[in-house]
Amino acid sequence: MRRADRLFRIVQLLRGRRLSTAAWIAEKLEVSVRTVYRDVADLQGQGVPIDGEAGVGYRLAGGFDLPPLMFTTLEAQALVAAVRLAQSRLDPALALAAEDALAKIVGVLPPAARAAAESLPLFAAPRARDLESAERLGMLRDAASARRRIRFDYADAQGAATSRTARPLGCYHWESVWTLAAWCEHRDAFRSFRVDRMRGLDVLDDVFRDEPGRTLPDFLRHVQESRKAYEATKIL
Repeated sequence: MRRADRLFRIVQLLRGRRLSTAAWIAEKLEVSVRTVYRDVADLQGQGVPIDGEAGVGYRLAGGFDLPPLMFTTLEAQALVAAVRLAQSRLDPALALAAEDALAKIVGVLPPAARAAAESLPLFAAPRARDLESAERLGMLRDAASARRRIRFDYADAQGAATSRTARPLGCYHWESVWTLAAWCEHRDAFRSFRVDRMRGLDVLDDVFRDEPGRTLPDFLRHVQESRKAYEATKIL
């Protein structure tokens, strides 16, 4: 990567995050941390308003902007591929928004890049859609974003039915099914629920606040620790 491209890329990374460490930037650019320190110092010297310092992290000051971004042919093709693969797996509202957003991006590309993106020979086979689950997914996505509790009936793999109240944290797609990562107030623990096994979903007016030990990062750590413990038992 040319140095000028690397400097531009650093600004792009910083503009998309509130705080970025040099180590994180170095990993993204596949360079050393020392190189990042030098590049950031050069950008600051050129007047780019980067706040922060080595060992703490950097952020781009508010109000700084760049000319409208242009995509390379490969980047445009990547966007087309992502939308094609995702559309049949998203809830209807998000799938439509993805299609509209892609049309806006492709519409402003140079003719050659636009033709290459639209003629990308990469497709996703049509999938039979579970319309109830797709609608449910949209409700869960909104509830997780708004931090609103949910109530639903659920049938486990054995068909046993229970009623749950939970804090929705995030939705994950696993090959053919969506699952909800949540803090289950019925079990007072993290749980994953298959969206297609939910029934009678209600989004409550009750808003919850993130609490230590009950957040999405905590859930991910819990999953990672459980996986490590399982792998340890296999070794033994």
